[in-house]
Amino acid sequence: MNHGFESLETTGGRRWIKDQPPAIHHEDLQLAPQPFVTGWNRAIQRDVPVPARSLPLGIVRPKTICIPIQSPRVPVRSFLFSEPASLAGRFAAAGGEQPTAGSSAARPPGATLRSTTRVRPPTDVIKLEDRLAYLLQPSLEMLLAERWLDFPFAPFPYQMEGIAFLYARQAAVLADEMGLGKTMQAITAIRLLLRCGEIRSVLLVCPKPLVSNWKREFDQWAPEIPVAIVEGDQRRRHWQWQLADVPVKIANYELMLRDRELFEGRGPEAEGRLRFDLAVLDEAQRIKNQRSTTSQIVRSVARRRNWALTGTPVENSAEDLVGIFEFLVPGHLSPEMKPSTMGRSVSDYVLRRTKDKVLTELPPKMFRDAELSLLPEQQETYRLAEDEGVLRIGEMGDQATIQHVFELILRLKQICNFDPATGASVKFERLEADLEEVAASGRKALVFSQWVSTLRRLSGQLERFGPLEFHGKIPPGQRGEVIERFRHSPDKHVLLISYGAGGVGLNLQFCEYVFLFDRWWNPAIEDQAVNRAHRIGAAGPVTVTRFLMLDTIEERINLVLEEKRELFDTIFSGAEQRHKKLGMTQAEIFGLFDLRSPGGPIRYVA
Repeated sequence: MNHGFESLETTGGRRWIKDQPPAIHHEDLQLAPQPFVTGWNRAIQRDVPVPARSLPLGIVRPKTICIPIQSPRVPVRSFLFSEPASLAGRFAAAGGEQPTAGSSAARPPGATLRSTTRVRPPTDVIKLEDRLAYLLQPSLEMLLAERWLDFPFAPFPYQMEGIAFLYARQAAVLADEMGLGKTMQAITAIRLLLRCGEIRSVLLVCPKPLVSNWKREFDQWAPEIPVAIVEGDQRRRHWQWQLADVPVKIANYELMLRDRELFEGRGPEAEGRLRFDLAVLDEAQRIKNQRSTTSQIVRSVARRRNWALTGTPVENSAEDLVGIFEFLVPGHLSPEMKPSTMGRSVSDYVLRRTKDKVLTELPPKMFRDAELSLLPEQQETYRLAEDEGVLRIGEMGDQATIQHVFELILRLKQICNFDPATGASVKFERLEADLEEVAASGRKALVFSQWVSTLRRLSGQLERFGPLEFHGKIPPGQRGEVIERFRHSPDKHVLLISYGAGGVGLNLQFCEYVFLFDRWWNPAIEDQAVNRAHRIGAAGPVTVTRFLMLDTIEERINLVLEEKRELFDTIFSGAEQRHKKLGMTQAEIFGLFDLRSPGGPIRYVA
């Protein structure tokens, strides 16, 4: 038998035999380590003393020689566009004329005009040849002189800068404060572009009450340019739109809605879709809501250049500016931007100047708040109306809407003006006393209210002051006559005017007193009203009296709005601040009466 195998006798084969497992033995050695303490560890931890010695080296200091290497001088040849000899004389002659009170850019005699206004190239110009074209252009004054563009009055230096700003830009917002002559600047820039051959067709869209004002301004500042006001029935308007020899066409926003097929390329006129080299929007805040029909139609106009004119690009929130830029540069802004970021993004597109910055000679604007208390009969009526209104809205619970609160607020504000039962009004008593002084001094005053009924009531009670009315109930064709009568009649001391009809487009700088009989929801609207009188050509300081009834809804609204005036300055000054609204939110309106706002979308009051 071999190792590991055995023979089988029956078969003659072999099979493997498994070996036996080895034996295992365990042994516990129990070896314990024994430490031996020595001094080496402590010796290693001790620092080794290193002896040091100082040896003086008597070596002479090396000398240093400075050899200036001068850069080679590069020869430069400069070219200077000399101003024509007649240029200064022409502007001086224009500036020496006596300005009229109705001019939107009238300039006091003797004021100096800076004779070099450079055309600033936009930052988005990429091609070198385009940038050189701007840099090598002569001054704006020389461009105007070469084409013999005269002015009835010499513009202010800041107005020349505004003209140069618009002239160079495909998309621009002229956001000067009201009364600084945005109309004149836009007309002059359009005039220069037409005379240079850079544009041939212009569409100017403005509110309906301002159409005739724009026509007058064109006649004054650009008398050689043909201007057509698009109006009348559909057949007449179609003919006016197709006038090729009239470069400037003026239309109101409502008319754009009626003729939308001509701009959107739909319907039978699709093949003849209107196209313009330049589209200008006056009071551009009209398109602040980009979802509105007006905004959509205006944005559908085919054009190469876009300008927007507005003194209040932000009325309620930063989204207003986003809506305007959807017309100018679609997608450039978004509502999620912080105000400071938005301000940096629009800095090259927006030119904003205020009166206190550019018109140091403009008379001051003085505010005085007439804080009054309700008369006893007014107080009782007000208390009953507020208690009943708040109780009714509270009982409605979640069924209450913002409209219900509006109705209560308007009711209370009307009681603050006049008691509906007795006609008592502490506001009227104060207004009447102030107008006595105004009339005695031969001055004129504006009285603003949001209700036509209030204005008509005041008109009946102020007959001895020769009041005139200017509001939505006055036909548009008669409004110009009303302004002229008020301007030239010495016995007409008061113009009763509504915020809606007189907030924009009027030049009333011959008035030195403004009364806000009741307050608007938005401080920007009040600023528009005040600036009807406080503008270029103002005869003297403008005194603004704001009536405010203490312990009423007027005082509560005023406190909320005063906290929200900072958004506009934040965007255009670059300051860091949280998003705020100038208008009032739904929650804030309910909060005026300590009511809980129901769920739903947040709305804002203009």
